[in-house]
Amino acid sequence: MQQESRVKKSLLNARVNLIFYFLTLVLSFFSRKIFLDSLGADFVGLTATLQNLLGFLNLAELGVSTAIGYVLYKPLFDHDENKINEIISVFGYIYRWIGFIILGAGLILGIFLPLIFSDTIFNFGLIYFAYFSFLVSSLIGYFINYRQTLLGADQRNYVVTTYFQSVTIIKMLIQMALAYYTGSYYIWLAIELTFGIIYSFILNWKINKVYPWLKSEIKLGKQLFKQYPEVIKYTKQLFVHKLGGFVQFQISPILVFSFVSLKIVAYYNNYTIIVDKITILFNNMLGGIFASVGNLIAEGNRNKIISVYWELVAVRFFLAGTMAFCLYQLVEPFIAFWIGKEYILDHTVLILILINMFITLTRASEPFLYGYGIYSDILSPIIEIIIYVSIAIIAGHQYGLPGIISAGILSQIIIGYIWKPYFLYKKGFKETCFNYIKIWPAYLLCTIAAIISSNWVINSINIEYTKITIGGLLKIGIISLIIFAVIDVTLLFIFTKGMKTFVKRMKKYIYDKLQERS
Repeated sequence: MQQESRVKKSLLNARVNLIFYFLTLVLSFFSRKIFLDSLGADFVGLTATLQNLLGFLNLAELGVSTAIGYVLYKPLFDHDENKINEIISVFGYIYRWIGFIILGAGLILGIFLPLIFSDTIFNFGLIYFAYFSFLVSSLIGYFINYRQTLLGADQRNYVVTTYFQSVTIIKMLIQMALAYYTGSYYIWLAIELTFGIIYSFILNWKINKVYPWLKSEIKLGKQLFKQYPEVIKYTKQLFVHKLGGFVQFQISPILVFSFVSLKIVAYYNNYTIIVDKITILFNNMLGGIFASVGNLIAEGNRNKIISVYWELVAVRFFLAGTMAFCLYQLVEPFIAFWIGKEYILDHTVLILILINMFITLTRASEPFLYGYGIYSDILSPIIEIIIYVSIAIIAGHQYGLPGIISAGILSQIIIGYIWKPYFLYKKGFKETCFNYIKIWPAYLLCTIAAIISSNWVINSINIEYTKITIGGLLKIGIISLIIFAVIDVTLLFIFTKGMKTFVKRMKKYIYDKLQERS
């Protein structure tokens, strides 16, 4: 029954995430056009810059919500309401302190805004109104909305997604209308702040409805804080892990600028914007996996945990392979259609970007390490950064952009494909890593074979790329998707146990759903 609940919640999370992903994707395309035309590129750039500045302040949070999520898995599995109330109270106490730190840092940063925006065309009254609107919206999450972490740990992230994205869509529609008819910066910012407050009220109303027994108290959290030393320990460890990814993400464009040119940074960003959208789609499809894995591990059945691990490896390889192959067929014609053929980089760059994306999306060990609460390998993100930066400097100087991307691929292979699985098997599964070494290559070889076979089929069809249209892009995408998906899932089903188990699970789930309706 517990397993069925996990599957149901995971699929519900994925379905809700996908629905809102496509809704917001389409809306963001139109809203950006209206905002640029009605408010101007300078104002859009101003808001983006202010939000990026505040994003650095939010580094103070890195790791806390994940650590709390892990601590919640066991009491949620045991339905221990008193324990959950204690943990959320401790979380509220920690988040309040983080909120005060961000508020203080935000006030200090605000002093330097005249220096940061010394050449701006806007008056500083508008800049400060925008800055503090975004700051207040951010602080609401720390002082009021902190309880939403419980929804994520309980595999109910679809609740957060539904209400947050619904409010966001309504907010964007109102902003679009008022920006078009009034062109007022202040009204746009006021709506941004107002809807942040409205979302807070709606979210907390829903949390009270879902968990009527939840009574978190900041004072209680302060008293119980020392009784949960694991929260601080895990937070420190997770901070290093997440900071490692953040730093690497920020360094990449700087290296491209240093060893190639600012122009290539812009060209490269066109590719990364597309890949980032696909990565978000991938994460939305597997949105509830972390909580599901944590819940499964709390159950304590090691054989079932390892079986699910290989199921998720199969799913990740299938989805990541499908997305990478479709992008391989679509990215260059799409860029030519979107902004012009002159923005297409060397074909090798596309291949390397997709390999890097594929490796990122198929790193299946992290959800299980997080589920076990094993974050003690704090040297691994540091080593990954050192490997990346060292090789990127050498290869970037010698080979330019392809060398920099290759550095990311190599660092991910060493840490994501070799170290993380070894660490999971040793510390989590408590068995030899030989089973991983023996089983894992089959998934990679099936995907490589599917890519080669599918590419041969596509070339045989000889799809014409000249004078490409939206309809033509959809045709290419659908054909590529169907051909690769059929070949890849067939190979994975024949040669891997993980895909066989997953297909069997899905068949049972669909059969049970049909039985419920009949």
